[in-house]
Amino acid sequence: MLYGHRPIIVRQNSLYMKKIYLLIIISTLYWGQVKAQQDPLYAQYINNPMVINPAYTGINNLLNASLSYRSQWAGFNDAPTTTALSAHSSFFENKVGGGILLVRDQLGSTVNTQFNVTYAYKIEFTEHTLSFGLQTGVLNLRDDNSELNPRDPDDEAFAGDQNISKFNFGAGLILKGDDFFLGLSVPRLVNNQEQFGTLESEVYQRHFYFSGGYIYHVGAGFALKFAGLLKSVSGSPLSMDYNAAVVLRDKYTLGVLSRNFQTYGLLAQLNISDNLRFGYVFEVPTNQSVGTSFTSHEVTLTVDFAVLDFHFLNERYF
Repeated sequence: MLYGHRPIIVRQNSLYMKKIYLLIIISTLYWGQVKAQQDPLYAQYINNPMVINPAYTGINNLLNASLSYRSQWAGFNDAPTTTALSAHSSFFENKVGGGILLVRDQLGSTVNTQFNVTYAYKIEFTEHTLSFGLQTGVLNLRDDNSELNPRDPDDEAFAGDQNISKFNFGAGLILKGDDFFLGLSVPRLVNNQEQFGTLESEVYQRHFYFSGGYIYHVGAGFALKFAGLLKSVSGSPLSMDYNAAVVLRDKYTLGVLSRNFQTYGLLAQLNISDNLRFGYVFEVPTNQSVGTSFTSHEVTLTVDFAVLDFHFLNERYF
C-alpha cells in the first residue's frame, strides 16, 4: 500500500480491531508518518499516465479507454484494492483533450472514491507535443465504523459511519515525443480537513509527481524502454519507481521494476491488436518493506479508437 492507501486518522484512546491495527502498523513502518488519505499506488502509470497527470488527456490524438485493477498484498486479510477507469479523447482538430477519471480505493472498512473531469490544451511543435492539463472533481471518503471495535465506545471519532465528500482540483504538464515523455503534476491541489466533533484532522494531503520515459530502438523489432516516477508528499519519504523493459516487434513487452529498492517485480504487456493492449505486473516486497509473503498484482486493459475525422491510430509507447 503506497502512502497509506486510505484515510488513516490517528486518535488517542481508540483501538482498531486487530486486523486493521496490524495493517496500519505495517503501513507506518513502511512509509513513515501516516497523517491523511494518500493517493493509490499504480505500477502501470507508464501505460496510462492520466491516473496521475491530467495533461495526458487526449495527448495521443484518439479516443482512449483504460481499466485497471490492483490487489495489494494478496493474502493479507482486508488488504488494499484499487480500481481505476478512465476515458479521454482529443477534440477540435486535436488541439484540446477532455476526459473522465473514476477511482475506487478500498482498505478494510474504508472506501475512497474519486471522480474527476479532465481537460488539456496541446501545443504541437517540431514533432513534439506540450500539453497543459487541469482536472476538477470530488473525493469521497466513507468509513463503516460498525466493523470497528474501539476501546472507548463514546469516542466521537467513531460515532456512526463517516461519509465525507471534498471538492478538489489539480494540474499537470507533459512534454511528449515519439520516443519520450516528461511529466510534472499535482493531481489534487487542495489539502482537505474535516471536523470530527471537537477534533480536526487532515483527510487529504497534496502529492507531487515527476515522471519520465524513453524508448531506445536498438534494431528492427527490438527496443529498450525505460521509465521512472518520483512522488513527494509532506510527512512521508520520497518514493521512486524504476522500470526497464524489452519491447519485441512492437507487440511484446517484458521487464523488471523496483520501488525504493524495497519492492521488486516483473511487468508484461501484450499488444493484442493495433488498438487493444493488456498489461500485468507482479510485485514482491522485501523484508525492508512488509516481507515477501504479501505479493501484489495489477492488471490493465487499454483500448484505442479513431472515432473522429482527425483521429488516427499509430504506434505509441507512452
